[in-house]
Amino acid sequence: MCSPQESGMTALSARMLTRSRSLGPGAGPRGCREEPGPLRRREAAAEARKSHSPVKRPRKAQRLRVAYEGSDSEKGEGAEPLKVPVWEPQDWQQQLVNIRAMRNKKDAPVDHLGTEHCYDSSAPPKVRRYQVLLSLMLSSQTKDQVTAGAMQRLRARGLTVDSILQTDDATLGKLIYPVGFWRSKVKYIKQTSAILQQHYGGDIPASVAELVALPGVGPKMAHLAMAVAWGTVSGIAVDTHVHRIANRLRWTKKATKSPEETRAALEEWLPRELWHEINGLLVGFGQQTCLPVHPRCHACLNQALCPAAQGL
Repeated sequence: MCSPQESGMTALSARMLTRSRSLGPGAGPRGCREEPGPLRRREAAAEARKSHSPVKRPRKAQRLRVAYEGSDSEKGEGAEPLKVPVWEPQDWQQQLVNIRAMRNKKDAPVDHLGTEHCYDSSAPPKVRRYQVLLSLMLSSQTKDQVTAGAMQRLRARGLTVDSILQTDDATLGKLIYPVGFWRSKVKYIKQTSAILQQHYGGDIPASVAELVALPGVGPKMAHLAMAVAWGTVSGIAVDTHVHRIANRLRWTKKATKSPEETRAALEEWLPRELWHEINGLLVGFGQQTCLPVHPRCHACLNQALCPAAQGL
């Protein structure tokens, strides 16, 4: 027979055994756990490494930047414009040197009978400018000698806007004859003089646009008037001599058919500092050497450089 104390101890041991079996393997007293085995330790380490490894993010696509030339509005004010190669004729500089050498005596008609020599240098500035314009109007399709003679006869009567307007057409015609198209020029001179008196106080306009708007005044006259009367180089004055020589020397990118077309072609490449010189230089050269008919190529320093001379 067991004592009551032993019976109580036996019952307590039975309850503890029953509880441990219900908790499963590794169960023990509260706060105690079974040490993990080697397999569990490796799995735990792998999980730790996986949780601490950096996350790989997808790479962003890189954009290739291409620089393009911006328009004028997109550029800054200080940006320099692109330098576009400018066409220029072959051997033009040497040809120019040779023409200067042939013209060094300054003894062509244009050198002492041209517009610069036809006005009264002692007259008031306004009158001088008017006389310059009038001589240019007379010079169209007319030799310098004939223009100079007509200007001398007009100046002898006092050549001003008022004196011309007071002269009847028949008398004016006799004074300017035999300039080319003298009848038309009588009409143009009268109309232009009236406009100058009414709108410009007897003076002449100071712009090419206003000058060519006058009756009987063309682009060549306007550019020469700006240069001689106002001392301003506004463009190249191209007459028949300049037009002819520029085409013979191939100073235009392609053949031109009119003096105005030649002017535009020359201004595209000829340095601006030569614009004032080129008219008188080529006009005298055309009067003495590069004649319209039977040019004197044998006496020209440009014979070996002139494309037109090769075909003669």
